[in-house]
Amino acid sequence: MSTTLIVGACQAGVQLAAVLRDLGDRDPIVLVGEEAHRPYQRPPLSKGWLKGELQPDDVILRTREWFAERDIELVTGDRVVTLTRDGDGDGTATTEGGRQIAFGRLALTTGAAARRLPVPGTDYQGVHYLRDADDAIGLEPALRDEAVRRVVVIGGGFIGLETAAVARTLGREVTVVEAGPRLVGRVVAEQTSAFYLAAHRRRGTEVILGASVIRIVGADAAVAGAPGRVTGVELGDGTVVPADLVVIGIGVVPRVELAQQLGLAVEGGIVVDEAARASDGRTVAAGDCAVMPNPYPLGAGGTVRIESVNNALEQAKIAAATLLGQREVAYRTVPWFWSDQADLKLQIAGLSTGYDEVVVRGAPDDEKFTVLYYRGGHLIAADCVNRPAEFMTIRGALTKGQTIPADTAADPEVPLKQSVRDVTVAVSD
Repeated sequence: MSTTLIVGACQAGVQLAAVLRDLGDRDPIVLVGEEAHRPYQRPPLSKGWLKGELQPDDVILRTREWFAERDIELVTGDRVVTLTRDGDGDGTATTEGGRQIAFGRLALTTGAAARRLPVPGTDYQGVHYLRDADDAIGLEPALRDEAVRRVVVIGGGFIGLETAAVARTLGREVTVVEAGPRLVGRVVAEQTSAFYLAAHRRRGTEVILGASVIRIVGADAAVAGAPGRVTGVELGDGTVVPADLVVIGIGVVPRVELAQQLGLAVEGGIVVDEAARASDGRTVAAGDCAVMPNPYPLGAGGTVRIESVNNALEQAKIAAATLLGQREVAYRTVPWFWSDQADLKLQIAGLSTGYDEVVVRGAPDDEKFTVLYYRGGHLIAADCVNRPAEFMTIRGALTKGQTIPADTAADPEVPLKQSVRDVTVAVSD
């Protein structure tokens, strides 16, 4: 019997373990997570959790009984600190708590960590990051503290904007500070960025673009040796934005330390092939930690690292099959994402990298519209704001390798379903 060790008790890790069992594997499985919590869903942390709408059991992925029934050993609150492997591929993991786990098969679903802001003052009381459950558990009551009136969010990506929207809903004065020239600039077109800038400002959030943060300002602590309390954020032009609470959301960094110990190729993440195999040909990796050949047939090629639940789940399926040697299959998918910001629901289908044409369907001022991305005349992606039916139509078309001509897509009087056309591009196996 050969034990499978899965390092990272996240959605990709749980999915990988589940699929191993579904594929008939009966060998021991050990799933190790460094957090004390049972595996949970991460996206609700910046949405329903911060709003106070969810309880812990609402975000837990699987019950203890589920793991027991499938004979999956779940280890929580203990971090794997070293990995070694011999020439035959067998290895040993050592945890921070001193536990040693012998394994024959290895999967890395180590995820990503919040990118730290490299400026003075991040250790003041009232400065928060939002990546894991402990972050959310600390931030949720802090946002509701009556002493907190002014909130500064550093970072105008999805996490930052979702947090800002919750803070405004709670009646806080909110300022978003973004280093780039527009909001969510890495992911969406100028039209979608401009909409979110206007929408957040309409809701009372101040947004400062093109602003560098040089330090976080605070008051001295009453007790010697204790961190003081945050009072503001100093920008590159010398402006100090007052703050009773600061949330930093400037992206994530893939967790690659264990992969580096094993000598695996690392380039912005753990490099894997289309079957989720790392460079040693034995280890598999999946989820936020993995850099892979672009799995989207309509994508721009090259390699990508996709931070989404859908990718974590789908790539984990491929990784499980690869571990068992049951099939050689290339990972293919149509990526999709979502973001809830107050009453604005953004759903993204496909990857827009390399687009050469944009069509806006509907009126952004109505807060119900779709931005469609084209390359070479073919639809490759879309941003749908409060248009769930159009999102489903577009996602379905992309999955089937179909397109929607730009001229008909621009006409809001013509239902998108009637405009879907077949093309010769095969999107899924």
